[in-house]
Amino acid sequence: MAVVAAFAVPHPPLIVPEVSPGKEREIPDTVAAYQEVARRIAALRPDAVVVSSPHAPLYADYIQISDGPSAQGDFSQFGARTPRYRVRYDETLAHEIERQGVATGVATGTLGRQDPSLDHGTLIPVHFIERACAEAGTTSPEYVRLGLSGLSPLEHYRMGMAVARAAEELGRSVVYVASGDLSHKLLESGPYGFAPEAPLFEKQVVDALATGDFLGLLAIDQDLAERAAECGLRSFQMMAGALDRTTVDAELLSHEGPFGVGYAVAAYSPTGHDPSRDFGEQYRELMMRRSHERRSAEDPLVALARASIEAWVRDRHTLTGDEVDDLLDERRTPHPVRALLDVPRACFVSLKKHGQLRGCIGTLAPTQACLSDEIVANAKSASTRDPRFRPVQPDELDDLVLDVDVLGDPEPVASLDELDPRVYGVIVSTEDGRRGVLLPDLAGVDAAEEQVAIAAQKGAIDAHAEPILLQRFRVERHL
Repeated sequence: MAVVAAFAVPHPPLIVPEVSPGKEREIPDTVAAYQEVARRIAALRPDAVVVSSPHAPLYADYIQISDGPSAQGDFSQFGARTPRYRVRYDETLAHEIERQGVATGVATGTLGRQDPSLDHGTLIPVHFIERACAEAGTTSPEYVRLGLSGLSPLEHYRMGMAVARAAEELGRSVVYVASGDLSHKLLESGPYGFAPEAPLFEKQVVDALATGDFLGLLAIDQDLAERAAECGLRSFQMMAGALDRTTVDAELLSHEGPFGVGYAVAAYSPTGHDPSRDFGEQYRELMMRRSHERRSAEDPLVALARASIEAWVRDRHTLTGDEVDDLLDERRTPHPVRALLDVPRACFVSLKKHGQLRGCIGTLAPTQACLSDEIVANAKSASTRDPRFRPVQPDELDDLVLDVDVLGDPEPVASLDELDPRVYGVIVSTEDGRRGVLLPDLAGVDAAEEQVAIAAQKGAIDAHAEPILLQRFRVERHL
């Protein structure tokens, strides 16, 4: 046996009548599609249902598999005492998924157990499945719950592959349910406001779900997804891996977003084996091409930062002034840029890997004789001394995407009205010398209040309980 069907579903609590009586009638297509999905699952009578949920325990570098014989949960956090559910876990399948994942290099397992109760991203599919099984008079399936992580789309895809291999190894019939909403910023009137990136992200995801274009799901720009406040993308990518090298009949059963949050329901029925649908390998090749294209088009300041990182990570060597000059000559760096690099300026160097931050170190005032030396020093530090991350390893170098931000002089700010997170960075400081900094135009940071709160947190400052000084600064961003 193997994965016999897969479904992408949302998890709005209001779809459960006991949570918001009558509100579910405002998303009728989603309700009807969810009921159809549950009926299909009940008719398949699978041995197990594997659910991936964005609200299960989540770690930056580890995909958690819920352990134990069973779990329960309810909707009390949303003000409803009923319904309540207890599900049985398929422990044998869970351990085999872990074994298969680890064998392919995925950081996964049952460690790091937090709250064992079922999260609403899992409870809502369980709610529909359990009711459909009761109506059909069939036995409820056992479940496996998977969390998401900050790992790359490819790692989530490989985790889905581990699910399929585990099902085959054990002879289990498995249904995969990918729980996840789409964008949370579709409407100004919605609970999270509007982001201009949201409609584009929504269209790309829905088109990919509708057609079974799993490469398209994997390749969605991570910055776009973050600015759109996505929820379920990694869950859908994991589901795609569970259908690796499998031809499918794809159906988009519904798509709605009346409350400013996108809800899509899609169904996939395996129809055969097709080696060409190895989207993980296709994605890896696509990312390599993009990396090479980006390298060739990099700004000279970014090329200098990259050379500094590579020299240190590979050889523990710090670039000399002559080597910097040779690099700039090789890239035919224009005179205005050379002139900029010759004067003292503060800068930040930021590293991303697969769309996730991998390091960021900078200075608010120059510490070196010139900007080129500042970039060399900060790039080296961003790759090895950011306390939030382990040092960059040689096998990661090709996956890094770099930004260099050259800072203007800070200026005092009298109120939040003078801040704009898209234009200005912010410095939050106290009289005793604590200080937190946040660069401008960061994905997901849309309000001045949010920008100040994040900067204050970075400086261990309670912005609500103690006097603070605000400063803003502009940056020249080099990509």
